[in-house]
Amino acid sequence: MKVRDFMIKDVHTVSQDAPLSEVLELFVSKRINGAPVVDASGKLTGMISDGDILRYINPQRQTVYDMFSYVFISQPEELEEALSYKVGTPAKKIMKKNVQSASPNQDLEEALRMLAKHHFKKLPVVNNEREVVGVISRGDLLKQIAGRLNKLNNETVGI
Repeated sequence: MKVRDFMIKDVHTVSQDAPLSEVLELFVSKRINGAPVVDASGKLTGMISDGDILRYINPQRQTVYDMFSYVFISQPEELEEALSYKVGTPAKKIMKKNVQSASPNQDLEEALRMLAKHHFKKLPVVNNEREVVGVISRGDLLKQIAGRLNKLNNETVGI
């Protein structure tokens, strides 16, 4: 079995220059939790997930700075305050940069090993030019496997 047989071909990508507000809109409207990040020519530059976004917008706690025997205490930040200046941040500042990817012609077992080894939820699938042509996600992969198992069981039973 090959990656191309299991990958999702209708992929939602994010421009590396897209502001956080646009990424959030995409995630909510398409009900996705991650997406490949691409440059202007459509080449993969990273991945961004809902976890990356939550870690980035996490309001700062009260911080104590000791500078030359002067103590400064920053006030805790509220979520609205954090969002007010973080929504314009481009995806390239939040994304994971050194991402693993799969090829459409790669054996599915290799992609499964990458997903398991690195604890990825999604793995971008790229062609020889590093353009995103699909994505493999753990959830979709499990649905496909379960569907194939059901089909095999029904054939075995004679249904």
